Amino acid sequence: MAGYNVAHLLIIGLFFHLIFIYSVFDCYFTSPVVHGMSSFNVDYKEAQRLVLIVGDGLRADLLFEPNGFSAFPNTPEVVAPHIRSIIEHRGAFGVSHTRVPTESRPGHVAIIGGMYEDVSAVAKGWKTNPVDFDSVFNQSSHTYSFGSPDILPMFTRGAVLGVVKEWSYDEDAEDFTQDATKLDLWVLENLRDLFRNATTNPTLDHQLRSDKVVIFLHLLGLDTTGHSYRPHSLEYMHNIQVVDGIVKETEKLISDFFQDNETSYIFTADHGMSVIGNHGDGNPDSTRTPLVAWGKGIRGPLSDSIPSSHDGYSRPWGLTHLYRRDVEQADIAALMATLIGIDWPVNSVGVLPDADPTRPGYLLPRNGDQSLAGAALVNTKAILENYRIQHEIKKRHKNFYRAFTPLEALTKSGNPRRIEAIQEIEHLILQSDWYGARAAALDLITIGLEGLRYLQTYERALLRTIATIAYAGWAAYASLFVFKPGSFPVAQQSPVITATAFVVLASFWGLFFSERAPWTYYLYVTFPCYFWQRFLSQILPLLKPSALNVSRQHAWMTISRVCLVFATLISMVVAYTHRSIWSVGFLVIGFVWPAAFWSSEERAQVAGSQWLWMASCLITAIFPLLSVDKTETLSSILLGGVGILLTGAFTITQFARSASRSLLSVFYTQCLFIVITMIVTASSVRCLQAKTGLPLLNQISGWIVLSMSSLLPFISRVKHSTPMSQILMYFLGFGPCFVILSISVEGMFYIAYCMTLLCWIEVETSLRNAQRSKQDNAEVYRFQADDLRIVLFFLFFVQVGFFGTGNVASVSSFYLSPVYRLIPIFNPFYMSALLLFKIVAPYIILSVAFATLTYQLDLPPFALFLNALMITDGMTVMFFFNVTDTGSWLEIGQTISFFVVASLLLAWSGGICAAGEYLMADVLVRSPKSRVD
Repeated sequence: MAGYNVAHLLIIGLFFHLIFIYSVFDCYFTSPVVHGMSSFNVDYKEAQRLVLIVGDGLRADLLFEPNGFSAFPNTPEVVAPHIRSIIEHRGAFGVSHTRVPTESRPGHVAIIGGMYEDVSAVAKGWKTNPVDFDSVFNQSSHTYSFGSPDILPMFTRGAVLGVVKEWSYDEDAEDFTQDATKLDLWVLENLRDLFRNATTNPTLDHQLRSDKVVIFLHLLGLDTTGHSYRPHSLEYMHNIQVVDGIVKETEKLISDFFQDNETSYIFTADHGMSVIGNHGDGNPDSTRTPLVAWGKGIRGPLSDSIPSSHDGYSRPWGLTHLYRRDVEQADIAALMATLIGIDWPVNSVGVLPDADPTRPGYLLPRNGDQSLAGAALVNTKAILENYRIQHEIKKRHKNFYRAFTPLEALTKSGNPRRIEAIQEIEHLILQSDWYGARAAALDLITIGLEGLRYLQTYERALLRTIATIAYAGWAAYASLFVFKPGSFPVAQQSPVITATAFVVLASFWGLFFSERAPWTYYLYVTFPCYFWQRFLSQILPLLKPSALNVSRQHAWMTISRVCLVFATLISMVVAYTHRSIWSVGFLVIGFVWPAAFWSSEERAQVAGSQWLWMASCLITAIFPLLSVDKTETLSSILLGGVGILLTGAFTITQFARSASRSLLSVFYTQCLFIVITMIVTASSVRCLQAKTGLPLLNQISGWIVLSMSSLLPFISRVKHSTPMSQILMYFLGFGPCFVILSISVEGMFYIAYCMTLLCWIEVETSLRNAQRSKQDNAEVYRFQADDLRIVLFFLFFVQVGFFGTGNVASVSSFYLSPVYRLIPIFNPFYMSALLLFKIVAPYIILSVAFATLTYQLDLPPFALFLNALMITDGMTVMFFFNVTDTGSWLEIGQTISFFVVASLLLAWSGGICAAGEYLMADVLVRSPKSRVD
């Protein structure tokens, strides 16, 4: 490995981490979609038609709970009186539990398709990607859908031609600064137009009056309102009232048009919403949605059971006298298919609530328990058919396939157990043992779902093993660039290692090819083979007894340092769920480290910088302790802007004498940008809070100032006399970002974070100067134990830059409301880009600060980062094994978020170092001593 090319290492590392981020989805969340199944249906229908109403982003508690908005004066006790009346007098209700990701696409897929897309499916988009599996809409005779252009086309383009008809408003109507109830009222008005047109269109009238018809109303207003004003707002309450009115008016329109009482109604939501107005993660406020069913074929309210069906979540609703029947979100598709007698969606894994004979469900069938037993049998056949196809695919392609014994064990007749189990249920039905048939069906459904899970996680052990070996191999490979064993005089490398690696790789590739494995599997196994081949080729010759000369004391010191590194990494892992640990970390590096580990000579060398270091760490430690549930506070936003201005003005005075006139002009221009941003932001916030919309002048001014201020540090050609003056330029350049895109104290955190980084540079430089008299004058960089500490500090700052003011439990904690000051119309791509820009901004400062620190320590570029590469993936592996697809939705969502965030942050570290070296190239001129070997 001549030369130890750092660029080569960084490129390989980038690809490795990006590819293995995807491995978590292959390992834990593979797509359940298969094709070729037979369809099943009940041989009767309870209703002629079904009306499905989805309140997008509606929380269950805020719909059901009386006095849910009592913080505001003169608010009604019950915000949805019509829906509550249905619950109390003529319908059934409960909570529908969603799965992550709690987004609109997977939520609607679960409700309408009866299946859960894998977590990565949220990245497939909305409008242009049709659902590639079966749905209730596709099985209906006709579906009439009204609502958002982000949802309806998914099911229209994925259905049989002509079955699903859609009416959607323009995308520009999704304006976050306007009254979103207009979107819901548009849906109602177009439904009214449909029935009006049917009176003059015989074809439409005939289609509407046929059986197996679905009418779908997608009400987006609540989601839009929640994003803009948050769910505990008057606006959200008013939107619930509008939805309640739409439900009431829809019932009246249906009754007046059909006049036959042959309609079933389902009201639910695709996902809920957190207190800050976001969703997507596993927060219980996002996963608990309302479910209310009434109309033909659906039972009325029942008295509560013993023990109670209610818990601490639902007791405040004032409905404890009624039975609460919870379901999983995919169960709704099974319920709808049974009501109108259509074929069940072939990919559905939903369980009909009425399949359980020990608990009341939602149905009130014409033929009583006989119908329920038949429906339970159909449910069982549908799930086992799904299992059968997946089993046959695995059996056909896997070389050493191990079948799922509970279903595939052969009976005395020579048939698999699942076939005889179905026959037993059919026999119970023939004997009119409805209860026994339902109980047996539910048991078989449970085993069938376990079998599906077994098949969908079949490769998990293999992928986990490959991932572990790959991450360990990456750490070993990166260590070569730190210790450079190739520079030692050793024996000629043996070709046996290379041949062994090739044989292992070829064997796995051949296995994957014969099993038709995804193309990603080939990449997964390639990386560990490459890493370990490169590492062992250079390290094994050094392991000869004659090449080893390590004292016992040195060995114990090495072991203790390794233990300290792992303890620090574990602390960072725990900090993802306990935010206060980040604050403790600042206290450790700000107070414990100087007090316990600095010598008297080092304290004397650091002098005044020590107090600034301690003060900056103490101030920055405050922010992780603050609540993550912030409200928009203009005074805090402007205070942050003033703080950035004052910090910049004070620092400019330090450069005033040595800086050129052109450099000072750039600084003054940047300060002017910050002032203009504060004025524009104050005006935009007041307009948005007053619901008068975002003025076009404010929007244009905001974009111009944000763009110019952010670009100026990169395009400016002025000369800098010191690295600190260039850091100041980047600090001021991103100042407007932390004004116009802030919701509260982000600007103040930006100041504290940047000041801590500058103090870190001064402290580390002073300490290294105090140690230089004890060091040799080696011409090239050699690893020093103290470099590990600096690397751990760097990793700490990398993660604090991301989580300083955000919720470490969820990526979705980044607020959307500041984005409306620039983009009032719904556009997920550009909104995400702005949020990403805000996340990146602190890392620009970290990158130039870390590059400056490396320079001040007279180290070659990336020297410290190479040390980081050896240890960072310790966190990644821990998070990888903590990922789960079982348990509460909160646990599932958090484990995914933790792994992805950790992987991106650690992979991002290389970009930080590269960016810092590039941005500071004109002021950091290194001596020959700091060259790379």
